[in-house]
Amino acid sequence: MLAKTVFRIMVMMCVLVYAGIAAGQDNVQKYFNDAACKVKATTDPAQKREILHNKLQNMSTALDKVQSSPLVSETDRAGMDRLKASLQEKQDELAGSNGFARVPDDQLNAFSDYVVQDMEQADKTITISLVTALLIVIIIILVT
Repeated sequence: MLAKTVFRIMVMMCVLVYAGIAAGQDNVQKYFNDAACKVKATTDPAQKREILHNKLQNMSTALDKVQSSPLVSETDRAGMDRLKASLQEKQDELAGSNGFARVPDDQLNAFSDYVVQDMEQADKTITISLVTALLIVIIIILVT
């Protein structure tokens, strides 16, 4: 009887951890999807750039704060470094700095979609633990 109970608890914990990771990833994707929706709803290119810049900067700030936490493993730190590098490339492309051509005003909507798609792909290639994913989401909420 005890073995069955322990087994059931272990199965439930695995399911809940998986659900928690999915929720953390969904919140990050939702964050960038909301940014894309705001960009598309705005007609002024300067405002579109500001929205994208602020969202990318807020995510970078959240990653910096989470990386300094003692709860984050070295594996998570490496994954966040790759994610931060990707975010920096997008910021450089948006601003036209560090060898990137500036995103033309008429392509800002498409660029916002590209950011969303790239973050969705990053979730599949960059592994971050449940604790780290939840910390990132909490920091993003506090920063915005």
